[in-house]
Parts: sequence; C-alpha cells; structure tokens
Amino acid sequence: MTLIDDKWAQVPWLGAPVDAGAGSGEGPLPDGRGAARDYQNGSIYWSPQSGAHEVHGDIRVLYARHGGAGGFLGYPVTDELGTPDGVGRYNHFEGGSIYWTPRTGPHEVHGAIRDLWASTGWENGFLGYPVSDETGPPDNRASRFDHGHVTWTPAGGAVAHRSVAID
Repeated sequence: MTLIDDKWAQVPWLGAPVDAGAGSGEGPLPDGRGAARDYQNGSIYWSPQSGAHEVHGDIRVLYARHGGAGGFLGYPVTDELGTPDGVGRYNHFEGGSIYWTPRTGPHEVHGAIRDLWASTGWENGFLGYPVSDETGPPDNRASRFDHGHVTWTPAGGAVAHRSVAID
C-alpha cells in the first residue's frame, strides 16, 4: 500500500481508479517529486513535502488548467474543505489556493495578492470571495473579489481596493 492508497481508503467516495490516459495505477509525475492517481470522482496527489491530498469537482478542473502539480500552484496541501461561512469550498496548494462557490465558480489566488486577502480574513473579510483568477502582465497583477479588487506591482506591493456602491 502507498500513501495514495491510504488516502483513498479515507475518501472512498472518489470511486474506483480510472484510466485517464496513463493507466489506472498510481504514477510518478514528471517533476520527479511526487505521484498521482485519478479516480471516478477526483484525483489524489502526493509528494513527500505535501503529503497525500484529494482534489475534485470544479476545483480539480481549474487546477488542471493551471498545470496541476507541474504548474505554479504545485501540489495540494489540503483536501477540499468547506469554508467557515458554509457557502464555499477550497483547496490550498503549495503555491496558492483555489476557492469555489456555486455563484462564482472556481478561482485561484496566489502570491502577495493571496497573502493580503488572507490578512483581511479570507472570504469573511471585506473583499469576500474571489470572482476572477489573477490577471495582468508580470509587473501589474490584479484579482477581483465580491466587494473590491487587489492590485500588485513590484514598487507598491499588494493593495486592496473596496468597491464603492453607486446609487
């Protein structure tokens, strides 16, 4: 048994292993750091640094679009969890987070923008949930949230901006 097998025993709702193009067995990932296995309802990723964690649903789809474990998000460091307000879901990864709600869908937040959002109280802070992925050129990044946005530049760092309601 592997650590991925041990995790699967904890989350049997993932279903049986499936052949997603590389066979249904656990396979090493190209970075040489970890392994993964796909299941009917999600995937489990493992590395010595992060442990074994499941990713599923719309969060899994966005994670794959951003390169999965080989992308900037890296390996998951949590299973998918519910947010304290009971509305959303999230996974934290080595390089950021993906948050999901039925209204917003999944969006990634990372780097200094994520750090600032976390310092305001995550989704329970004045910004609310992310409603966009981070966008912009390398020297002028931004993420939109329910009640504002956060910008980042090398000179100014991350700055939160509240939305102003107009009558």
